[in-house]
Amino acid sequence: MRISQQKLNPSLKKEIKRTLVLALSDFKGEKEVDLFLADFLTDSEFESFAKRLAIAYWLKKGRSYENIRKNLRVSSATIANVQSMMDKDGFKLALKKIEAEEWASAWAQKIQKVLK
Repeated sequence: MRISQQKLNPSLKKEIKRTLVLALSDFKGEKEVDLFLADFLTDSEFESFAKRLAIAYWLKKGRSYENIRKNLRVSSATIANVQSMMDKDGFKLALKKIEAEEWASAWAQKIQKVLK
């Protein structure tokens, strides 16, 4: 989908952004979010968003540009663009949530091994 070059009325823009945020915040769980995103975004939009998050995650884990470029099939410019966005609060929050989920999963596996 192409974005129109015509500017939206600022108050209308604020309201439609708010509507999207409210819709996203009302989803209950991974399945509902996945269902919405699969219907709402094109395959290439979904892949683009997912790759941005993967790039940020791998950069935070210390992977090289070359490793990320080859594995995700993205340009160095895309990686640099994502790296410049990683200081923004939204990216920080997403990465923090991913790390918290990893930590919880690792501990759950350790606890299951002990209980067996």
